[in-house]
Amino acid sequence: MSEQLVGIVGGGVGGMAAAIALRHLGREVVVFEQAARLGRVGADINLTPNAVRALDGLGVGEGLRRTAARPTHRISRTWDTGEETSRLEMGGAAEERYGSPQLTIHRADLLDALVPALPEGVLRLGCALSALREDDDRTVLEFADGATATVDVLVGADGIHSVVREALFGPEQPEFTGVVAYRAVVPAARLDVPNLGAFTKWWGPDPATQIVTFPLNRGEDVFVFATRPQDSWREESWTAPGDVGELRRAYASFHPEARALLDACDSVLKSALYVRDPLPRWSTGTRTLLGDACHPMMPFMAQGAGMAIEDAVVLARSLVAHGPGDAAAALQAYEAARRPRSADVQIGSRGNDWLRTAGNADWVYGYDAWSVPLG
Repeated sequence: MSEQLVGIVGGGVGGMAAAIALRHLGREVVVFEQAARLGRVGADINLTPNAVRALDGLGVGEGLRRTAARPTHRISRTWDTGEETSRLEMGGAAEERYGSPQLTIHRADLLDALVPALPEGVLRLGCALSALREDDDRTVLEFADGATATVDVLVGADGIHSVVREALFGPEQPEFTGVVAYRAVVPAARLDVPNLGAFTKWWGPDPATQIVTFPLNRGEDVFVFATRPQDSWREESWTAPGDVGELRRAYASFHPEARALLDACDSVLKSALYVRDPLPRWSTGTRTLLGDACHPMMPFMAQGAGMAIEDAVVLARSLVAHGPGDAAAALQAYEAARRPRSADVQIGSRGNDWLRTAGNADWVYGYDAWSVPLG
């Protein structure tokens, strides 16, 4: 192992992927996660081929395939008439074209595949970061319980509420988008609608309104994700139990097949969707950001997790390419390689028009984090 120690704040998908990539490439790493234990929290995740290719390079792809579903197609349909406006073949065709398939999976199952890929002791739970300070060219992390740790390179992978980002660049409040999302899981056996094995997007009458469904658990369940405009969010939490009746009323004008999906929902969670403006920079010295800490985005291109996983691989490659003695330059190269792409996806996600009709998915799905040139 190198003498360089990389500290990652945040044990979510991006932070864990970065730790595995760094270990694979010969770097010493430690992950500080504020949760006292890892549980089945979070939503279901659509891992498009670009994300799965990156995960395959980490050696965790086989484990993912045991529990995930593989959507057969990506279909766009019009909310009222049901007209199909685009159909992109996925499944084996996507694997042949892009090198890896699309997988849909619960976030907890993805973490269950990532955690065993790290040696014991790399992931440290119950480490809630409270402050940072510099010590020569290293960073000292101060935790809420009074403990400290010192690292050579710091990576903030601690999400949209990133303590690392605020410490580096000052306080900033996330912006409520005026859009709320409903999430539910329905047994496939209870549904009698076509295309349950596909990723299907019902495009609504305005950019904020849609229903998305895709299979889970090797096709045994169907995940339902629906969004609509809402003027404000007054709940204490960003996610709260929702009202199934409210859900059905909100989409009462949708096609009968779309409504049938909602009629099968017994319970639903309702969430506020927040974003931040793109940051002009992610790095300062030997400290940088990754994933939602630097580019939180709307879910309309299903690339939030994918962008964090891509970040993880490119960051690890850049640190190795520059060597332990040039970490600051490595982080600048990482940022230069990743910021343009993540910004394009952020913009596309906000615009919510990608693949509504026939279009080219290659620029998203064909990206290979393991071979893309470094900045």
